[in-house]
Amino acid sequence: MRGYAAGSYAVAVHVLLIEDDTEAARFLVKGLGESAHTVEHRADGLQGLTRALEGQFDLVITDRMLPQLDGLAIIARMRERGLTTPVLVLSALGSVDDRIRGLQAGGDDYLTKPFALAELLARAEALLRRHSGSGHLTRLKVEDLEFDLLQRRVTRGGRELELTTREMKLLEFLMRRAGQVVTRTMLLEGVWDLHFDPQSNLIDVHVSRLRQAIDRGSDQPLIHTVRGSGYVLRPES
Repeated sequence: MRGYAAGSYAVAVHVLLIEDDTEAARFLVKGLGESAHTVEHRADGLQGLTRALEGQFDLVITDRMLPQLDGLAIIARMRERGLTTPVLVLSALGSVDDRIRGLQAGGDDYLTKPFALAELLARAEALLRRHSGSGHLTRLKVEDLEFDLLQRRVTRGGRELELTTREMKLLEFLMRRAGQVVTRTMLLEGVWDLHFDPQSNLIDVHVSRLRQAIDRGSDQPLIHTVRGSGYVLRPES
């Protein structure tokens, strides 16, 4: 589980959204993305279950009524496999009995449609805060790049990398948002705690040094410049 500051999100989280309604899915992906979370979307129950069992997600948000496999069956199979990932159920079925069935199936919370995005985000935060007490994430991994958060040790392909404290903070920020474009503003606020742009090459210099450190000797670069937007840490497509 990713770390949290008391009372609020400290970092973005990785969310799996299982929703067959195109408009609702677009709304949620946009809203969660604007809150700096990374979202993977699947449109039917079987695809959603497969991804839930394969991936390491901080949170699963699933509609209850889905093609192929309903949301409660997804949760039941996740729990049978021993996955403790918190699950927020979305449903137009809002009776007390429906809510009870959702929780008995292994869901952690149940939100009735229609709902306000602010409420969904608040419920997600509460779930993640509660769940983080049962086991904090201690290691970040993207391909063969690993960051041991307890020992503050970074390796690439088993080779330990010598990074400065600032470079480690920058790398952790990027790895927690792997696959997501990170803007200069996000880096200034999240890594340097600056709420203004100093109009210097501060970020460029540090990203360049970090890129040299982690990509040197590898045929697969992980840090990429997104022209006009920022940077993204992901395998080369």
